[in-house]
Amino acid sequence: MFEVDVVKRGPLKGMNPVVTLGAATVMVLTLLAGTLATETLAWSLKTMREMVTPFLAWYYVALVAFLLAFVIWLGTGRYKNVRLGGDDERPEFTTLPWLAMLFAAGTGVGLLFWSIAEPILHFSGNPFVEEGATPAAAVAAMRLTYFHWGLTAWGIFASVAIALAYFAYRRGLPLTLRSVFYPLIGHRIHGIPGHAVDIFAVVATVVGVATTLGLGAQQMGTGLSELFGWEQSQQSQLIVIAVVTIAATASVASGVRRGVRRLSELNIWLSMVLLAFFLVLGPTWTLFGYLFQSTGEYLQNFLAHSFWTGVDDHDNWHAEWTVFYWGWWLAWSPFVGMFIARISRGRTLREFVFGVLLMPTIFNFVYIAALGGTAIEMELAGKDGIAAAVQQDVTVALYRTLEVLAPLEWLGVAASAVATLLIAVYFITSADSGTLVINTIMSSGNPHPPMVHRVIWGLAIGFLTAVLVVAGGVATLQDAVIAAALPFSFVLIVMTWGMVQGLREERVAPRPGRKQRLSAEPWTGADTDAEL
Repeated sequence: MFEVDVVKRGPLKGMNPVVTLGAATVMVLTLLAGTLATETLAWSLKTMREMVTPFLAWYYVALVAFLLAFVIWLGTGRYKNVRLGGDDERPEFTTLPWLAMLFAAGTGVGLLFWSIAEPILHFSGNPFVEEGATPAAAVAAMRLTYFHWGLTAWGIFASVAIALAYFAYRRGLPLTLRSVFYPLIGHRIHGIPGHAVDIFAVVATVVGVATTLGLGAQQMGTGLSELFGWEQSQQSQLIVIAVVTIAATASVASGVRRGVRRLSELNIWLSMVLLAFFLVLGPTWTLFGYLFQSTGEYLQNFLAHSFWTGVDDHDNWHAEWTVFYWGWWLAWSPFVGMFIARISRGRTLREFVFGVLLMPTIFNFVYIAALGGTAIEMELAGKDGIAAAVQQDVTVALYRTLEVLAPLEWLGVAASAVATLLIAVYFITSADSGTLVINTIMSSGNPHPPMVHRVIWGLAIGFLTAVLVVAGGVATLQDAVIAAALPFSFVLIVMTWGMVQGLREERVAPRPGRKQRLSAEPWTGADTDAEL
């Protein structure tokens, strides 16, 4: 086993001092800029995004397509039977809790925000239809939303998670991003290169989580306004952020098996209740039609969409939607990847890949078809109001749809209450999972980092979320996540090569004449050190 670079005593006891102080410095500078120069921060992020967008328009497209192909190869190629742990090790979590945590820690709160807003906005107009607000535009809108929330997103998350889990559970290295580079640089992962990789991962995670929480806070503010008539304002959003941050910090302090796992399972049940509401009261059979037809069109157009760089897009749609989403998922990948790795010990690469790629994707598709399809069908049926409301404020999409859908006022209020509670629980699970991941990285892979640091960083993420909301709301959040994702994207490229080099010691599909070998011994580093 390898020596863990953490402080043995003092305020940073149990933490890697370089990574912790480096990430804290970036956080403090960002918070100071956001509080003392709010407009300057918003302008800087917007300017940076405008400068890099032409590059990202093709770079992100190529990168995420490669990551998805890489993950599929891992799950179907000669290494598919490699287990993330010892050869005889069984999964730590059974299937249902594992899938519940996958979804809750991944895209839950963001999906509730966009499951209606995005299809409705694409329905009003997109580059792939000549006329908006038509049946053809409806199917195209669903297909495009599927593209942004489907296999590509989970391919990004899985690429990070599978590498982390492999080197941690099969090779005995710390559960941090630096470990993936061991086949390439050997023991130098404990020096400056390793520290830099982990700092990039922490910063990207913090910004990615803050973006998601900012969107959730705005939608929760709308929900509370709808339920209780509270004035919807920036102040109410800040109150929501404060309350949820405290709840999330308390949850992460209790650990994965207690707080995070139980909240994740509650997410699934509440999600099913809301889903059933739309399926029963909405145009049920039409929604199934949207699900199957849109899935078919998604698969049929998958390659074309995956490699579309928007060179013929004169409305900047590609930059506003696809580039933002790929940046968001890339920034979120160390967080979601680390969390998925943390709960996936004992699974084979094949089980891991098909579970992570397919199950959350299928759930997302069903959810988008039910919620987004209902809103679109109401617009097509002449029940106007949803599209116009979303154009003015994307946070009202879910509540306006519930208002139109419910045949009785009290039923609509009940559904809105369930939706608001679900957003709150997803909000909490995203925050506590992100906080746990950040502290795991900063403690050199300790799955149970010191509680005091979990509390400090849980509160810090909430504070950063509040600063970004004050600085400019959704637009600033989007600019921040794209800026944070770019440097980390280069780490992901090298990470895939490290994974390939690590798997070369496996002999799970032996060549003719060679005896099969499945080694679960800790990484020796002999070959790498010899080359160095």
